Amino acid sequence: MLVIDCRAIVIIYLRSIYMASTIRKSFGKRLRELRKQKGFSQEALADKASLHRTYIGAIERGEQNISLDNIGKVAKALGVQIADLF
Repeated sequence: MLVIDCRAIVIIYLRSIYMASTIRKSFGKRLRELRKQKGFSQEALADKASLHRTYIGAIERGEQNISLDNIGKVAKALGVQIADLF
């Protein structure tokens, strides 16, 4: 019985990791689309948002979990509403 419970916990944990990764990748894809529409390089967007260039790249690849504060900075730098990033 304990083994089944542990497996269930592991499955739930792995699903949550997969969902978080999928959300980050979707957000990153949308960020890349908007950045390219505006004609910004990753470096130009990073400079305008006061963020590091490699951080923008990691967000776009879904490797970095972006904070709400930085979502606001990126939206402002792109000249879009926060909702447009989602």
